Amino acid sequence: MRHITSTVLSEAVLQNMDISMLPIAADGFMSVPPGRVATIVTSLEMTSAPASEAGATHPAGVELIRVQHPDLGWYRRLFRAVGEDWLWFSRLRLDDHQLAAIIHDPAVQVYALRLAAADVGILELDFREVDQCEIAFFGLVPTEIGKGLGGYLMNEAMAHAWRAPIKRLWVHTCTLDHPGALAFYRRQGFRAYRQQVEIAADPRVHGELSPTAGAHVPIFGP
Repeated sequence: MRHITSTVLSEAVLQNMDISMLPIAADGFMSVPPGRVATIVTSLEMTSAPASEAGATHPAGVELIRVQHPDLGWYRRLFRAVGEDWLWFSRLRLDDHQLAAIIHDPAVQVYALRLAAADVGILELDFREVDQCEIAFFGLVPTEIGKGLGGYLMNEAMAHAWRAPIKRLWVHTCTLDHPGALAFYRRQGFRAYRQQVEIAADPRVHGELSPTAGAHVPIFGP
């Protein structure tokens, strides 16, 4: 494998390289290039359905709605409303064709958590891998965090996934997410099995998100 030793890397190279090509110092530290953001990604899984329905209480006034053939504009607005504080950017970098190919796939289920006629949460279940389901996206708008809706939404996610049926349910979170996310998933019965480092173009620098998004993460502009 070719290793890059220069500390000045073009944006074209950075956009297409994987992390194994970046130089790692002898002390184990890696410098994050300007215009990029780094995060530690933890993947978690469970290989059997939870034995208990604990936390299954249905909050008053809340509905989980399966959205068939989601409108792209609606999806992007909800994705942004839920994920902007945590620098969710992956779906914002897809064009209409790329996004539709995912969320209109019959093996992908998109749900909205609805409260008082407003969509306050998103759940996306991806069954495209045989015998598996990925909780691709899961979250609430900032004003509804901490009110018990997350436990209900996760209980519904697991119930829908295991009803498929499947042999494995998995999810990933990262250090850009809500600080309680990893502990939440572990309380639900998920087991961490892999950790990775991702270095990506900062969506605030490249215009996909507002410069005020993700205030807990500093911007290192070019």
